[in-house]
Amino acid sequence: MTANARARKYEPRKAPTEKVATSAMIASLAAEGYDTISAPFGHALNEVAAQDDRIVGLSADLAKYTDLHIFAQANPDRFYQMGMAEQLLISAAAGMAHEGYIPFATTYAVFASRRAYDFICMAIAEENLPVKIVCGLPGLTTGYGPSHQATEDLAIFRGLPNMTIIDPADATDVAQMVPAMVDHDGPVYARLLRGNVPSVLTRYKPDYRFQLGKAQMIREGKDVLVVTSGIMTMRALDAAELLAKDGIDVAVLHCPTIKPLDTATILDEAAKGRLLVTAENHTVIGGLGEAVAATLLRAGVTPAFRQIGLPDQFLEAGALPTLHDMYGLSTAKVAEQIRGWL
Repeated sequence: MTANARARKYEPRKAPTEKVATSAMIASLAAEGYDTISAPFGHALNEVAAQDDRIVGLSADLAKYTDLHIFAQANPDRFYQMGMAEQLLISAAAGMAHEGYIPFATTYAVFASRRAYDFICMAIAEENLPVKIVCGLPGLTTGYGPSHQATEDLAIFRGLPNMTIIDPADATDVAQMVPAMVDHDGPVYARLLRGNVPSVLTRYKPDYRFQLGKAQMIREGKDVLVVTSGIMTMRALDAAELLAKDGIDVAVLHCPTIKPLDTATILDEAAKGRLLVTAENHTVIGGLGEAVAATLLRAGVTPAFRQIGLPDQFLEAGALPTLHDMYGLSTAKVAEQIRGWL
């Protein structure tokens, strides 16, 4: 160690400029007026498991917090509690897949993406095994700080060959992605909305059906196109209602599959000359926004382009409504940003 290195002083992390409340650390993501459905993932998994005895469930001591306990209660002989050992969880799931099973492995998104990545890469993705990794607390869906906030998980997994990635918007997406994951012959990483999950998409599109690899227009609009995934689809739809009062007509294109991305639909819609905004519950680095930007650039389609997403930094802890407002994910902030760009 050099003398300069020994003498270097590091400044402490700066306190947030806004006061962050510490109550309601895990709060409902649903806006007022939306119906909710309890544990759609767990119940959907039960339904498909009743028809397919290859399905097994594994969790790293988080079954209750990923809604896998619903499956465990109904199928105790097909559930495996692996303890707080995410690398073991992934290795066991890979082994079961080699034996002909379809394992659903659940944990928090931070643990799968950060702790178990190499095991997912070498034991599952390289072998192209049908392991379904379903992870709670994606992005900024908890107020417990960087140790729990998986703000970079999409960037981590997008670069992994053979990996399909799903970012569901609501209870309909969550329930319908499960049979689609079973039908897909390969590994899947899915972000999970757990507990009481809002029902959003069918309010705007009653015939909505989740389709793996397909984007769907949920709301038409002539002034702005918002390309979204996950909970930001709900926020974009709510913001569109606010902006309509100002005479701003916003279209919302929901992309529940991040990889493979539905580039054909995105390019078709981007060519219509509207301001194109991407909105995601993820850092602006390496997620949906940059995937869409790369798609446009490669095709030579160049609409006015803006991103809504989390900043490239470790986020604060606090109440979710406060944090979403602070980092630009709340309905009011989404509407404010779009209005400003116009």
